Amino acid sequence: MDPLLHQLVIALSMGLLGAIVFAGIGLISGTDETTTIAPLTLLVALLGVPPAGVFTFFMSGAVAKHMTHAIPTALLGIPGDTMAAPLLQQATMLRALGVPHIALRKMISGGIIAAFVAVPLAVLFAVLLAPFGSAISKAAPWVFLVAAVVIAYFSAGRWASVLLLLPFVLLIVGLQGLTGKYGVKLSVSYFLGIAIGPLVADLFSILSPAERNRMRRPHVSTFSLAPDLKAWRGYFPNPFRVLDRQQTAWTMATAAVSSATFVFSPVAMTVVMGELVGTRVKHAYQRLTTVIAARNGVTEATYIAEALIPLIAFGLPLSPVAAGPAAPLFNAPPRFSVDTATGHINNLHTLMSVHEFLGYGLLSVLLAALIAYPLAMNYAHRAASFVARRLSHEAIIATFSGLIVVISFWEGQLLGLAVILTVGLFGGLLSRLFAFNAGVQFMGYYVAVLSVPAIARLF
Repeated sequence: MDPLLHQLVIALSMGLLGAIVFAGIGLISGTDETTTIAPLTLLVALLGVPPAGVFTFFMSGAVAKHMTHAIPTALLGIPGDTMAAPLLQQATMLRALGVPHIALRKMISGGIIAAFVAVPLAVLFAVLLAPFGSAISKAAPWVFLVAAVVIAYFSAGRWASVLLLLPFVLLIVGLQGLTGKYGVKLSVSYFLGIAIGPLVADLFSILSPAERNRMRRPHVSTFSLAPDLKAWRGYFPNPFRVLDRQQTAWTMATAAVSSATFVFSPVAMTVVMGELVGTRVKHAYQRLTTVIAARNGVTEATYIAEALIPLIAFGLPLSPVAAGPAAPLFNAPPRFSVDTATGHINNLHTLMSVHEFLGYGLLSVLLAALIAYPLAMNYAHRAASFVARRLSHEAIIATFSGLIVVISFWEGQLLGLAVILTVGLFGGLLSRLFAFNAGVQFMGYYVAVLSVPAIARLF
């Protein structure tokens, strides 16, 4: 088979797999992107899938998840994931008005339009920034230090997150020294520990009688689902007809702005862009539906931009998304790595061209649209009912926990598992108590492995 055709088949297959898997995961309320997308993308990379396949798996999965996360958010009143939290206010108001199905359709249609806008614009901005890539790569230890402080400050924790970088970095440095004494060099285990931090903290909390009593609820959770109403013919509705002209214009405009940013928190961008749109629309109902469409579009555009711009322009994970859910695209030893000591970068930045990023990026969005968009538009009611009634969250947690244990033993045996539990517990508690989120923690990890040695050399 022709190599180009073989690569295209692999990319198409992995993109379909990512869209199907994460369209399903997005239905489950409360699933975090870092906890789900990152480990599975890492597994795909470590299994030896060609770079184009790894890229389409991640991209189509992220886009699909950010479409189906609208289902529990709009219909059940529970955020589908962390990026859906800023959408909850408008979704709740529209549920109170008796039109949750309208909220759902506006959200999903805004997401699909924004995704197609974001890919080419993010690639364009990355190309404009690429000439500065070599200078940024040489200054990587200091760039990561500054970026970590900036990202921490703009996170929900603000100054607490900035100050907490110090003890967290010291923890990583100390664990590296400990494992190094036994000849064990870990990287994936730190990454996974940060990714599942809240999960580890919750599991330890359950083991404590006091915390278990605090977490116990007196009643079984109940949900109310509005009737399912379909206002179109056929299987694949036209998103430009679901949104009116004003909503389409605002969605495309906010997606374009979000596609140019790659340092700020995705949640913060979603909130800011939504507030901007809300101040420009006067009619209450029109404001609610326009804001919710634009905000879900921003979640898609921000995720795409924060993964693509650092990946194409620098090859360094210099954004919350790049350092979190997209981290395996940059650093997945022994497949992908960043070595600032030598300036050597071996990841998708060096293995794929700009044209491939554009082509496979659009292919990923198309695959996610073909799978997740009609699923969410046509079967949202039945899917939400099935998840709420039949799907065991404990089974999902057990599945991901088992995957983490397998990968930790593969990299470092018992030391790998110990590092995951230590970093996960510490990071999870900091995230719960001080909003020291996973994106900031990932930047802290890179400061520990890149900036701290550079600072030590100065003294």
